[in-house]
Amino acid sequence: QESKKYFQLLLLLITPCSLILCQGYKYYFIKEPKTWDEAQRYCREGYKDLATVPNMTYMKTLYTDIQRIKETDVGELPEELSKTDSGTRKCAMTEFNKEGKWKADDCNTRKSFFCYEKLILINERKNWDEAVNYCRKHHRDLVSITNLEQQELVQEKAKNASTPHIWLGLRYSCALDLWFWVNDQLVCYENWADDTDTGDCNLAVAMETRGEHKWFKKNYAQMFSFICSLS
Repeated sequence: QESKKYFQLLLLLITPCSLILCQGYKYYFIKEPKTWDEAQRYCREGYKDLATVPNMTYMKTLYTDIQRIKETDVGELPEELSKTDSGTRKCAMTEFNKEGKWKADDCNTRKSFFCYEKLILINERKNWDEAVNYCRKHHRDLVSITNLEQQELVQEKAKNASTPHIWLGLRYSCALDLWFWVNDQLVCYENWADDTDTGDCNLAVAMETRGEHKWFKKNYAQMFSFICSLS
């Protein structure tokens, strides 16, 4: 039984115009050693992807919290650094006993690694407004789905929900007669069930947690589990 340890981090990216963007990630430490390709495949099957470490602020946080780990893969090097003269593909790794410094190593070398994800299932029954407020207070927002890839990620999370449906961040505006995501995007990708229009203005969307994971129009007041986005 491999051990998994996760922790929440906060990424601060400072742009040239001094705008600070906060983006939450959840990292999972996978102790079982794997090659880089095996690690990436494992992460994409069970999480989102092999960990992204965008800057040294993140790297130092990882180093501080997980000093007991000797080596961890963090991702493949850019193309111009990915091959040696002998043609061996190189991947990035870090040694936590050397303050998180990166170095290149053979991608076939087996190491422990981090996966990350950007979604979290909240198995608490709340109405739609309560779910939105919870996500915005503790994470980022109620999840939005704008393409098939996001739909597949969300429905995998939804399988572990304790309610027959989960809230999505999609609500109806009676005044405009339009559906909007909480991130203000219009609905481009759709996965509606063949349910009839209720004529109710107090509508939001819930995805079924079994079957085809279709979207259903539900009254705001109904109580379901929900999924928050972390970034």
